[in-house]
Amino acid sequence: MVSEILETLQLKPGDAVADLTLGHGGHTEYFLVEVGPTGTVLAMDLDGSQAELTRQRLESLKLVDGLKIELGNFAGLGQAMGKHGLVTVNGILADLGISSMQIDDPSRGFSYRREGPLDMRMDASRGESAKDILDRISPEDLATGLEEYGDVPLASPFSRALLAQHHASPFETTTQLAEFCLKWHQGSTTGKPAGDWKLRTGKQKWETHPAARVFQALRILVNRELANLKHLLRVVPDLLAPGGTVAILSFHSGEDRMVKAAFEQGLRQGRYSAISDGPQRAGFDERNDNPRSRSAKLRWAKLAESHPVDAGDEA
Repeated sequence: MVSEILETLQLKPGDAVADLTLGHGGHTEYFLVEVGPTGTVLAMDLDGSQAELTRQRLESLKLVDGLKIELGNFAGLGQAMGKHGLVTVNGILADLGISSMQIDDPSRGFSYRREGPLDMRMDASRGESAKDILDRISPEDLATGLEEYGDVPLASPFSRALLAQHHASPFETTTQLAEFCLKWHQGSTTGKPAGDWKLRTGKQKWETHPAARVFQALRILVNRELANLKHLLRVVPDLLAPGGTVAILSFHSGEDRMVKAAFEQGLRQGRYSAISDGPQRAGFDERNDNPRSRSAKLRWAKLAESHPVDAGDEA
């Protein structure tokens, strides 16, 4: 949704913009062109494994003037801005999806289609892996996570079955878990024989793989993504320049609900002068070319030129 994002942010030469998920630099590349050599693009990423390769790619395109790369969680945007001498920025983009580089690297354990260790950590140097979480989580807590973070149907019986299988014969790889998800779904909810699932079921019709929502929920649990998003939404109005815009690209209903609620609250309080009427979706051509964009929802909010001081600020 590059064109939609650029239209939303309306960047100008000399502007400062924060791209909170550097990845392969897809959005960053366009931002560097928009703000020009006199502008600044602060690109953040929790996963530092590809940052240098991305910097080299942008350098080969002669697009490094004004580029500042900061490794860390986007919840620390304020600190990162201060480190690079930025008090406010004119635009902020938070793409909450996982990058293609991470999905396509089997060793990271994000993809249910490629065999790899059951890991899913954005920062592989710290924290619990997905397998670690399955080792110690209760069926009740897992079901809650699957419902809230993945909208997984029949989360309670599925969680009990998954953990019973895991404790009897631990899932060590992504494909082991994906195979279990497929067989359980087809045997318990659709009656279809294993192997009958298809991604494309007709024109403009796609069917989600039974493992996709489970992997998404586990990834969010592993990386505490919603807690980080909650913090970001709270501090964004203090980091935008007057009239600046924040755009957030989310990929599941829990994220989208949080973004919608925060933007609506900011509008009521007078902190935002305008917000998107509803989520923008990727067009058919993009969804057809890139199935990962099917669930993408883009929302934006524009900071008021001036906003009232709330009770918390006065305190």
